Amino acid sequence: MFRLLGFDVRVQSGFIVFMALIVFLYRNEFGLWLAGAIAVLTLVHELGHAVAARRTGAHAEISLGFLAGYASYQPSRELKRWESAWISFAGPLVHITTAVIVLIAMGVNPLDLDQVVDSPASQAIFWAGPVIGAMNLIPVLPLDGGNIVTYGLDAIVPGRARRIMLYASIGVTVGAAALLVLSGRQGFVLFIGFLLITQMQMLSADKPARPQSSVWDDAAASLAAGKPGKAKRTLLAALSHPQPTPPVSELRITASQADDLIQLLPDPLPHGDPGNEFVLANLLLSTRRYDEAAHYAAGSYERNPNTLSALIVARAAGALQDQATAIGWIRSAAQANTSPDSVAAAIDSAPELGAVRHHPEVTAVRAGLGPPRPHA
Repeated sequence: MFRLLGFDVRVQSGFIVFMALIVFLYRNEFGLWLAGAIAVLTLVHELGHAVAARRTGAHAEISLGFLAGYASYQPSRELKRWESAWISFAGPLVHITTAVIVLIAMGVNPLDLDQVVDSPASQAIFWAGPVIGAMNLIPVLPLDGGNIVTYGLDAIVPGRARRIMLYASIGVTVGAAALLVLSGRQGFVLFIGFLLITQMQMLSADKPARPQSSVWDDAAASLAAGKPGKAKRTLLAALSHPQPTPPVSELRITASQADDLIQLLPDPLPHGDPGNEFVLANLLLSTRRYDEAAHYAAGSYERNPNTLSALIVARAAGALQDQATAIGWIRSAAQANTSPDSVAAAIDSAPELGAVRHHPEVTAVRAGLGPPRPHA
């Protein structure tokens, strides 16, 4: 991870694999230029989204993965539809504009194909820039063009626009795949396949919100029924896509079931929905995967500072007998101030914090939280 223009940028292993795949498939100068151009312009594209989001007061971060990058952001207020649409449009706009400027600086007219194909560098930048940037404006989800249309449609059918667009996008994508196969043009099969898989995942995640515990209970039930693939898809959808779900209720799965579910998940562990991230961090802690729990909860806290994630890191560090780290994260939990009662309860009774409970720094934090609440 690194920071650029004030944004956290996470480069996933899949992004590097994709660049290497391009180089391997072409095995020439064009492949090297294409991989480099796609890498740089994908980052520029996501910076366009992130900067536009920041202008509305939102906190944004960037991730670069296999076949795609994405800028996630957390608004500080409810955004207007046009603001959300502008954030979606800003990525392709900056992407295409940057590539065109680079081509002109190279002495290449982007509108003259003879000049464009004159060198491997200009041809690669043209494909990675104006072509891919324009493809992002195709009006199907999850492309930026699909998001822009969704925000407009939401003004006509509030609350139903996203699901309507998902069904329409799947129909268009399947139709495009059939036309490509029938015409013998299969060069975009990987892109079409990626779109279709993502659309199906989005459709699954777009079901009416349920208590988060039911997602894990359903996954456990699927696993018990001998359907590990379904269980894994359920968890990946819940963990990877932000969802307006109610507070986490008590899970009904056993420690053994939790252990089996965790083993289904890929490494690195998925993230995207803070509520389900907290559930997973709790399960990692309860199954004594203390090091994993600490790192995962710390990452969740970095993306979404909150008391509960900080407490999981503190408890995991306490279980690992790293007292300095446990004390530091207890302070962070109190400073986050999203659940002061949880900090008090953890200091008073969390077994992992027994060794630091009476440390002067911890007692000072506890004293600032008020008297213990009487037990019912």
